[in-house]
Amino acid sequence: MKVSLYNQLVRAGATRRDVMKGAASMAAVAAASGAGLGALTRPAAAADDLRAQILQIPGVGKGQPTDADFQQVGELCLGATKANVKEGEFAGVELTFMGLNNQNLHNVLFRGFLKAWETYTGAKINWIDLAQADYNPRLQQAIATNTIDFDIVEMGAPFEGDVCGKGLTSEMPDWVRQQIDMDDLVAYLKPPVGTWDGKQYRVTVDGDAHNFNYRTDVFADADLAKAWKDGGGGGEWGVPKTWQQVQAVTKFLKGKQVNGQDVFGYLDAPKPWGGFGFYFLGSRASAYAKHPDDKAWLFDPDTMKPRINNPAWVRAIQDVIDALPSEPQDQINADPNQTCFSQFLGGTGSMLVWWGDAGSNVKTNDSSVVGDVTGFSILPGSDDVYNSKTGQWEKLASGPNHAPNCAYIGWGVYVMARVDSDEKKKKAAWSAAAHLGGKDLSLWCAAYPSGFQPYRNSHFNIPEWVAAGYDEAFISSYLKSEADSYNHPNAAIEPRIPGIFQYYSAAEDILANTFAGKMKAQEGADAIAAAWEKLTDQIGRENQIKLYKASLGM
Repeated sequence: MKVSLYNQLVRAGATRRDVMKGAASMAAVAAASGAGLGALTRPAAAADDLRAQILQIPGVGKGQPTDADFQQVGELCLGATKANVKEGEFAGVELTFMGLNNQNLHNVLFRGFLKAWETYTGAKINWIDLAQADYNPRLQQAIATNTIDFDIVEMGAPFEGDVCGKGLTSEMPDWVRQQIDMDDLVAYLKPPVGTWDGKQYRVTVDGDAHNFNYRTDVFADADLAKAWKDGGGGGEWGVPKTWQQVQAVTKFLKGKQVNGQDVFGYLDAPKPWGGFGFYFLGSRASAYAKHPDDKAWLFDPDTMKPRINNPAWVRAIQDVIDALPSEPQDQINADPNQTCFSQFLGGTGSMLVWWGDAGSNVKTNDSSVVGDVTGFSILPGSDDVYNSKTGQWEKLASGPNHAPNCAYIGWGVYVMARVDSDEKKKKAAWSAAAHLGGKDLSLWCAAYPSGFQPYRNSHFNIPEWVAAGYDEAFISSYLKSEADSYNHPNAAIEPRIPGIFQYYSAAEDILANTFAGKMKAQEGADAIAAAWEKLTDQIGRENQIKLYKASLGM
């Protein structure tokens, strides 16, 4: 088969595995192209062999991956680079890469992945590593002072207004688009995400949505079920489906034990985290605040008036205040790193909202003790939802309202415009970005601790995960929670507007005082709203309204 026809089939929605399995039914199509059927299956077999090979490095249940594993995977996935770059082509080029160093992931893996790329191309990469809480201040400082000192940046889509909107990024060449197979991205990560004014800037390496992680052993425990019933708990003992149930279960579990160990309910993350912690309040609020008939939930789209102090958000803030006394001691000082990697993976707590990283880490992180007792779903719903247009709470005829929080819209790799004046350096920077965003490499990142979760349609092939060592029921539950979040008709999508992390950071500081009891929930929410109004006026209200509406597809 001609490569063009093969690519056409893939673009139409067929995976390489689909092409293999459906080879017989596609024979007529192949014959029409003047090619034999053998040509149709060879690329698929080669791709599947590579994917199966890298998923065995090191193999699920065989220990947490090491730098040697990162380097081996990066080298095995170098084929696409070799097709576009000659050996030694970038000799003498030095690039500076700024990215995250959270839990020794992100940049730490990128170093290993790019080691073979550096050897082959001749380029050299210098690294700027940032802690999660330091990321936004460092990026904003570079923008404000016009001192961009990096050629490549790992960045989330919410920052595109601050960076791409100011002309600081290099437009993606067509050869990169083809190398990374952009058509394979899940729908919500396709343009306009990654674009600004119709130009493509982002190599996606992640897809972000908060899902619900829970302990299956806790919610199957017979003693807890009896105590729940004897105590007058509503309904049967089981996994909460709404935030109202999460609250009730969290209060019930205080002082309870499972297998001789203290067990707690939900794990809040109240400590500021450089703006990123705001997403965790957002996940408590989305089912309350995101009405199915309204695309907006953070601001009024016609005025940019904040909704953070409406009854829905105030209820979410109050929920945190009410739940903290039933959570582990000193939970008020827990940031999201602690709730996931220290507490939940370590066996503390029975319910956690986090990005999809939690799902792969419970099985492949050496610190995890809950790999066999974790289940997944989309975020809890709510018995009622606030209608910002009418100012009333409503109970939907369809049942509880669900609104998965697609928090942060995933990490991407962006090339800065400062390389555009040097064609050799520009190609080198884009080649490095394309290598990190490669289709096969991305599957390995989704399956192992990396900082990234599934974000391509091809990531949802369950047999590949099972072959890597994942239990089929476990991985089916996990991938369903991811896919159902991405594709939910009422998903809460955040705006790609300038200054979004300034809004989030201002909110975090006020929320910290509110959760500490220095302000009532409504007082804290009103203070956040006032701070957000001031920020909007500083940035420019009319332009913010325009960009906010565009980000919501209005």
